[in-house]
Order: sequence, then structure tokens, then C-alpha cells
Amino acid sequence: MEPVENVLIVGGGTAGWITAAAMAKLLPKQVQVTLVESDAIGTVGVGEATIPQIRRLNMLLGIDEMEFLRETKGTFKLGIEFNNWGRVGDSYIHTFGEVGMPLGALPFHHYWLRARQGGSNADLWRYSLHRQASDENRFGLLERVGNTKMEGLAFAFHFDAGLYAQYLRRYAEARGVKRIEGKVQDVSLHSENGRIETISLESSEELSADLFIDCSGFRGLLIGEALGVGYEDWSQWLPCDRAVAVPCERTEPLLPYTKATARDAGWQWRIPLQHRTGNGHVYCSKYLSDDEAVGTLLSNLDGQPTADPKPLRFTTGRRERFWHKNCVSIGLASGFLEPLESTSIHLIQSNVSRLLELFPNKSFDEATIGEYNRLVGIEYELIRDFLVLHYHQTEREDTEFWRYCRHMSVPETLREKMELFGEAGILYRNLDDLFREASWLQVMLGQGITPKRYHPMADRLSDDQLRDFLSQVERLVQHAVSGLPRHEEFIAQRCAAAA
Repeated sequence: MEPVENVLIVGGGTAGWITAAAMAKLLPKQVQVTLVESDAIGTVGVGEATIPQIRRLNMLLGIDEMEFLRETKGTFKLGIEFNNWGRVGDSYIHTFGEVGMPLGALPFHHYWLRARQGGSNADLWRYSLHRQASDENRFGLLERVGNTKMEGLAFAFHFDAGLYAQYLRRYAEARGVKRIEGKVQDVSLHSENGRIETISLESSEELSADLFIDCSGFRGLLIGEALGVGYEDWSQWLPCDRAVAVPCERTEPLLPYTKATARDAGWQWRIPLQHRTGNGHVYCSKYLSDDEAVGTLLSNLDGQPTADPKPLRFTTGRRERFWHKNCVSIGLASGFLEPLESTSIHLIQSNVSRLLELFPNKSFDEATIGEYNRLVGIEYELIRDFLVLHYHQTEREDTEFWRYCRHMSVPETLREKMELFGEAGILYRNLDDLFREASWLQVMLGQGITPKRYHPMADRLSDDQLRDFLSQVERLVQHAVSGLPRHEEFIAQRCAAAA
């Protein structure tokens, strides 16, 4: 069969340039990559927070992370602090690391549960290296705590999304990607097989390719408008449908984590960068007007706004098919899972990775396409369940929005996971689940699910041994954190952006 030789990416931004960069790096001799974007069409560009999987992309591309942070004015991220979610006044952090360390084959939280049922009032996050480092605004490169089984700091980044796209563009163009400035006016399909043949630009230029990548954002210019692939609406579980974003002046201290603060009909993000703070308010228009949403956002900033608020409308959900005929959708064209857990960029890189693994020839066989759609669909559903957990597992009844979330029906897959943890503290991770057991543990506990019992293997320790073990873990955490520099000091020394 004839190999795919020409790939045309429609749309730039983070999705387009990640795709272009990865293909240029991994298929440099096999395919010619062309990217079409218009300077007249703005990108969404509000997603400035990531999760640790982005480091795999950096490693794959051979990117120097300190240089990348300088260029994007980035900072480090140890997790997300959730405020007012389970109840007004509550606060917990979903960190990227394990809490405590295992003993034998049993996860740490079962020993903590045993101590708690024995009368201890120690918070689980007392034993979290990431939580304690976050509280003291410390960060450093720490792979492991001494010679123990305790993992070091797992981290991700905050960065300027516009600067990130520019950085990836330079990377991709240096490796042969051709960029064409222009706006797509028409898409032509083959009369017999229905595949995309060409796209026409407003300049009358006509472009052809073997494989088309739709990175056109919510519009889904190729996958939706041209090929007619439908969209699966998940707003019954994730009812927020709008957002407004605004940057403000940087304030001290420079926190090494994102903040997600629940509001009356949604939530507000706070993302610290070297040169400014990114802010946004995600909300449900059924329960809050646009003007009220802007007012809530502006009245809860840490510093003076440095631009006008930018509105955004969306429908949470996914395409019925992500790959159809000779077109693959990447990024917002394939679906939208709101930025609560910073998964947007991960889904881009994950989908690009799957496409490269299942890279087609010109036959575009249904077996390959079907497997891609199956795997991407599973990942979307698993992330969806994790996000729904935040909204549904709440005691809040103070507004109509939170009453709806608390009493709504949830996917059966999520309900089963919540019940199992609530009964026995047991967490099973699907192999395709982006989030590890430690993530589910922290969010379930943070949102108010306390298991009724712990695993009986925790009773292998005597009461004195249990106290000694927990004290040892706490001392290890405190000692490790005390040796870390301040977050802003680390950045100043290693990756400070040019003024």
C-alpha cells in the first residue's frame, strides 16, 4: 500500500503546533507537514496549566525544559488547590505525587485510615511531600527522598499559552514544517469515497494532502462541518458552558500550584506565571449571567487586570468519531473537557501519540481507524468521570447550581468507583486512566468521601509500630521540604525569563 507522504494541519495554536512538532521530529523523512493558520483567527489560548505528562512530550521532542520555561515565562506546578468544593470553607490539594509511602503491599492511606479510626486527627496531607512543599512555596528537582521508598516531586508547568505555541512553531519550522498564512474558504470531498481531497483558501490557493489534521478549534471545520461527524453532549454531567478569562499583575508569593475556587455557579482559576497571573471564571449560563460572571471574576483578582476579559463559549463533550476517513481531529475540534484538571494539552499530546502509533497508509483501513477511536474514546470517558466527581461529590446546597450537581445522576462507571472507595478505601485504576490511584484518593477524600473501613493488612502493625511509622513518614517529609529552595528563588537561578 502507498504510504502517506503529505500531511496538512488546519489550524495552529497549541494543538496545531504540537502535532506539527511531533511529526517533524518522529517522521522527518517519511512525510511533509504543512500547517495552515490565519493570524486573523484568534486561538483560545486560556489553558496555561498542565499535568506531568507534558514532560514526556518535552523528552520526546528533546526540549530543554529550563530554556522552554524561560521562553514561555513559565513556573512550576505541584498540583491544584481546590477551595469551597465539598463545602464552603473547605480546602484541599490534588497533588501530582503519592501521599506518604507504601509499607509492604499496602498503600499508605490504609494505615492513615486505621490511625484515624483509632482517634488520630492528623490530616492525610500532613504526610504529603507535595502539599507541604506547596504550603511553604518551595520547589526543587527531587527524584526520591533519600534512600526510602518515598517518591520525590512530580511536577508540571504553568506557562503563557501564546508563547508556547510560538515556541513550538519555531521548533517545527526549523525541522521542515511549512506554514501557510490563510483562511480556509472551502473543503472539497472525493465524489466516490467521501474523503477530503483539497481545501481552498480565501486567496484562491488550493491545497491537497493524503492526511488532514483538524486543529480548527470548537468549529471543527473539517471533521464536523465538512465530514459531518456529530458531537456527543456531556453537559448533563458537566453543566458549565462558558468561561471568561483575564490576566492580572503578578503578586507575591509565586505559588507552585494552581488554585481552583468554587463560586456560586462554577469556579475560578488562578495560574501564576513569571510576568503575570492568569485568571478565569468557568460557569453555567443557566444559573449566572455573563455580566455577573465577569463581575465575580474581576472582584476576586489578586492584582490589577492587565487586559479586557475574554469570553469563551463551549459545550462539554466529544466527537462521535475522532478519526473519520482521512481526517483526524486534535484538540478542541475533537472535544472539550473543561480545564478543571488541566487536561487539554495532555489530550492533544496523547492523541498525537496514538496517531503516530497507528499511523496509516493511503488505504485508511477501518481496523486502524476503529482502534484509534476506541482508545481515544475511553480516555475521554475516564477523564470525564474524574471531572464529574468534583462537581457531584459535594455537600453544597447553597445555590441552585450546586443543588443540581449534588443530586444529578452520574455515569455508572463513576458511581461504582465512589461506592467501592467509600466502603473499603479500595481504588482500582483502569489501565487507560490518565489519573493514578493517588489522584482519585486525594479528590475523593478532599470532597468528603471517608471510607468506612481500612484493609485488614494494616492491622499487622502494633499500635506503637503504627505511630512510629506515621511519625517517620512525617519527619521524612519535613526534612525533605526544608532542604528545598523557594519557588521564586529556583526560577531566578535556573529559568528566569528575560525582562
